[in-house]
Amino acid sequence: MKRALFAAAAVLLAGCGYNRIQTLDEQANAFKSQIEVQLQRRADLVPNLVETVRGYAQQEQTIFIAVADARARLGGAVQSGSLQQMSEANQGLTGALGRLLAISENYPQLKSNENFRALQDQLEGTENRISTARGDYNTAVQTYNAYIRLFPQVLTAKVIGKGPREYFEVTTAQAREVPKVDFTAPQKKGQ
Repeated sequence: MKRALFAAAAVLLAGCGYNRIQTLDEQANAFKSQIEVQLQRRADLVPNLVETVRGYAQQEQTIFIAVADARARLGGAVQSGSLQQMSEANQGLTGALGRLLAISENYPQLKSNENFRALQDQLEGTENRISTARGDYNTAVQTYNAYIRLFPQVLTAKVIGKGPREYFEVTTAQAREVPKVDFTAPQKKGQ
């Protein structure tokens, strides 16, 4: 009798989706971790890029400060683990970097600098990695969220306290707008 009861319980538990829920949840955690790693990599590249540009464009101090502030916010957001904070901070850094990279249009010798080009290439590669990591994470979240809404998994998810996960997405109206970059040369005093 006990064996039959144990066998019935094992079959019931196997059909409830507990293991699959745990697997999908961990998969989403792994992809979230990749987003954090790539955002941190991006934040780590910024000081080198700023220093390279600073050597050519001393008068652009406000842009350097804006990039440093945006980088610090991104670092704090990555440490918090909040997807919304990471997304907003990432968009802030994107805007600040756009202004920083626009400076290079005013300084042809900077555009030809090997360090600047290498850093720009690394930053572009990191942007692609962030995009891939975000897509992988969102796909994992979609799979997880869909699975825990199915019967009988919905019951198992409720019992073990698992709810839908949030997507990593653009969260602000400003982030949805295309950044405006002004490539006109700054006017010098007396002109």
